[in-house]
Amino acid sequence: MSSVKRSRSPLETPVQYVKGVGPRRAAILARLGIENVEDLLYHVPRRYVDRSTVRKIRDLRMGEHETFLGKVVTKGLRRTKSGESVFSLALTDGTEIITCKWFNQPYLTNTFKVGDEFIVSGDINYYRGLQTIHPEYERASDAEQLLHTGRVVPIYPLSEGIGQKQMRKIVRNALDLGLPCVEETLPEDMVKRKGLLARKEAVSQVHFPEIPKQGEEARRRMAFDELFYLQLLLAIRKKRMLTPRAGIRFDKGERFCRMLLEGLKFELTKAQKKVLSEIKEDMRGGRVMNRLLQGDVGSGKTIVAVMALLIAVESGYQSAIMAPTEILAEQHYLVMKELLHGMDLEVILLLGKMSKKEKEEAYCLMESGEASIVIGTHALIEEGVHFKSLGLVVVDEQHRFGVVQRAKFRRKGFCPDFLVMTATPIPRTLSLTLYGDLDISIIDELPPGRKKVTTRVVGENKREKVHGFVRDEMAKGRQCYVVCPLIEESEKLDLKAAQEVHKRLKNEIFQDLNVGLLHGRMKPDEKEKTMREFRAGKTHILVSTTVIEVGVDVPNATVMIVEHAERFGLAQLHQLRGRIGRGAERSVCVLMCGKQLSREARERLNAMAKTTDGFEIAEMDLRLRGPGEFFGTRQHGLPEMKVADLVVDSKLLVGARDEAFRIVNEDTDLLMEKNRVIRKVFMSKYKESLELARVG
Repeated sequence: MSSVKRSRSPLETPVQYVKGVGPRRAAILARLGIENVEDLLYHVPRRYVDRSTVRKIRDLRMGEHETFLGKVVTKGLRRTKSGESVFSLALTDGTEIITCKWFNQPYLTNTFKVGDEFIVSGDINYYRGLQTIHPEYERASDAEQLLHTGRVVPIYPLSEGIGQKQMRKIVRNALDLGLPCVEETLPEDMVKRKGLLARKEAVSQVHFPEIPKQGEEARRRMAFDELFYLQLLLAIRKKRMLTPRAGIRFDKGERFCRMLLEGLKFELTKAQKKVLSEIKEDMRGGRVMNRLLQGDVGSGKTIVAVMALLIAVESGYQSAIMAPTEILAEQHYLVMKELLHGMDLEVILLLGKMSKKEKEEAYCLMESGEASIVIGTHALIEEGVHFKSLGLVVVDEQHRFGVVQRAKFRRKGFCPDFLVMTATPIPRTLSLTLYGDLDISIIDELPPGRKKVTTRVVGENKREKVHGFVRDEMAKGRQCYVVCPLIEESEKLDLKAAQEVHKRLKNEIFQDLNVGLLHGRMKPDEKEKTMREFRAGKTHILVSTTVIEVGVDVPNATVMIVEHAERFGLAQLHQLRGRIGRGAERSVCVLMCGKQLSREARERLNAMAKTTDGFEIAEMDLRLRGPGEFFGTRQHGLPEMKVADLVVDSKLLVGARDEAFRIVNEDTDLLMEKNRVIRKVFMSKYKESLELARVG
């Protein structure tokens, strides 16, 4: 390391300068998010294998993973008929002989010498005597520094190009370099109160514990750190939001809301009325509203959000809806135009793909105040976009946005009220993590008359039977969706797949029926025409990409076929399924799956067939795929969690949250002497997040 300029701290040393790494392995480690020594210390094992019990060879148990000590008796290298090399080794401890074999590792002949003693760990089987294939080993003379055998051994998450043995050695070297610099990050009284290990002890023991339980206790302490500082950020944000500011008092809105309700063919549910009451109370109060509107598929969140928009508009302010995709923004625009038909309100759309002239026209309407409601994507928070009097922002599918975007939006108006709307039921642990700074309203009731959707998981061999079922339903006057999977890497491939399915159904399977096509590359007026014909019953079968995931309501559609259902997450399948079952007739969702399904994929699809409870499905999705995949994207501006698991550590999260909110309620800016350590860590590691808390 003498050839490089030493970093300010050994913990910040680039990983390539750790003994055993170098530039090539540094590139591999970077794929795991490991850039420096501190990252290595926080790359915790996913599990442990207990190899601390060393057995006599005669006592080794068949089919078990065992550890034993033996002296090399003989060794040999041979080739099989297929050209593979086999290196064999005979070891004894005086009680019995065991053979160890390694395939295609001829270099091992130089590692072992007759008479040398080794500690070996591997799965024991019997073939012409005791044997073990590809065991791990270490010289008995290295007993004081055992990493792979004769102890509790860490098993790490890896990337192609690096093995467990190499990772253990690298982590050991990183500990030698960085452990002396690890400082305590929590007050001593909190560490004692929560029954936690000291941080330095935890960082050491999480990698090389003496017993597995010690490793879990160490991981628990490191996870608590991450959860505590995340909750501290959210607590500060919430405290500052609650601090009295010049919030808008929206004192009108009854006339427009009454006009909307009179035009609807149904009454609001008790749950919708309750949530609307909470929103009205916030909007009429003196503080800025920061509320999450959450509910299951079809629970009626959109109507509630529209009424909030109307309250703001009738009170003399502009409103904005921000959607994660142009498709969803366009759907909101079409729905809004339909719902507000007859009201003298200017509703406009602002998308990144619009021409310069179209954008300039929209900007003029926004700046003059003529545009009452503006619907768009990220284009709404770009530089140069100004509102005359922005009073309310509704963000749809908030889990696809981060706090950075939220903060930028706030700067567009004078402390506008903020309503976050999600159609994805979010498990409580994630609500506390992502929305810990928001008040939460949940619509926990479906409109009356909604029928439970039956879900079937079907293989390719039953396709003809499925087509027969569709034909029977069409004969009854019903309609059907056929959904093609989203191919992340290529929108063109996504479109091509949908076009091919449409062509086959239209020209080969259902020549006598009207088969429509809907996809993201169609122009807004084409989409509107396609959906209008489907709503009117002119189109029997609508082949679509996932553009129908949210916001499409056709009560007569009773069948949905999802192609390659294994490619979807549970939450997304639940959203799609929510497009049917909106009328009085029985509805069926068919999940078509490929020939070769992984065990996890089959488990996910079977889970969909068992329940229609969105929160239950969300919990399963989170458990099976983890929070990163559950959301599809990282939350910008939130501290990254390398150790904490939001499923496993839900109780720990609640404890960390209680501690964080207790401290912030007493000392918002962390200026008290007893909070000195917390402030130091927070300012050094989460300064950017703190800035977000200021503007949030």
